[in-house]
Parts: sequence; structure tokens; C-alpha cells
Amino acid sequence: MRHGKKNNHLSRKAPHRRAMLSNMAASLILHKKINTTLAKAKALRKYVEPLITKSKTDSTHSRRTVFSYLQNKDAVTMLFKEVAQKIGDRPGGYTRILKTGHRLGDASSMAMIELVDYNENMLSTAGEKKKAVKATRRKRGKGTGKAAKLEVNEEVENSESAEENESNEE
Repeated sequence: MRHGKKNNHLSRKAPHRRAMLSNMAASLILHKKINTTLAKAKALRKYVEPLITKSKTDSTHSRRTVFSYLQNKDAVTMLFKEVAQKIGDRPGGYTRILKTGHRLGDASSMAMIELVDYNENMLSTAGEKKKAVKATRRKRGKGTGKAAKLEVNEEVENSESAEENESNEE
């Protein structure tokens, strides 16, 4: 049983897993999105989101802590300068995982993980949200009983007769 075992071991020993997640996190910060397997993307989300939260406070201690995880100076400077400024007011949820299908070789589930505030396409459509209409099986409106059906039928007949009168007049 797996009670209380949160992290996915990804079929790797601990040092290999730590190094892989460090490299993937640095790539994510530098490139703003990466393509990987779904399991690695989920593991990376747990790894990188606390680092982004830590980067909100720009102090020597937090920089050294983040560097111990990332081991990449360029990624650390970009995280503290650019990324932290853009996500400063966001309370959490800095990454988004989008499933992209299956890999041809082994049919593994693939995903794209990206930093939320850097996808310009999603940001432009977020302002234009349309009201979602839920499809239901019931008819809503004036009523659903027999009296309402009779009223609808009478309205249809009246509109049809009005159209016939207009066509006859022409």
C-alpha cells in the first residue's frame, strides 16, 4: 500500500530524480514552457511552484535557497527579476499543464507545462469570456406542461398564417 507517499519516483533513484527535476525546472523558467510526459509534468509542478513562491521575496537567503534547488545562475536571475515581477500578485497556481496526446513510440501520455502569465493566447481569450450555456434535456421557458405546448402551437400557427397572408398580398 502507498499510504502517505506523495511523490512520484518516476522510475529513478533519488539523486537522478533530483537532478532531472532541477534541470526541467530551470528549462521551464528560462523557456516559459516545455513538453514532457504527464507524470514528469505533475512532479515538476510540485517542485517548481514552491520555488516561484520563494522568489516573491528577493533576499539573499531566498536566492541561495532557490539556487540550491535549481543549480543554474541564469534561471535564478530570470526567476527573481522577470518571473517574480509578473506573478507577484498571484496567490498560487503559477503553472498550467495541458495534455497533448500520446507519444508515438510507447504511447506515453504527453503534456505541455507552462508558466500561466506567459501564454499570450490564453491571456487574450480570458478577457473575452463568453457566458457558458449549459445544455439540458428539459425545455425551459414559459412552461413545460400541456398548456404551454398548446400556447406554443397556437403561436406557430398564427405566425404561419401571417406569413401566408403576406405572401398572398405580394
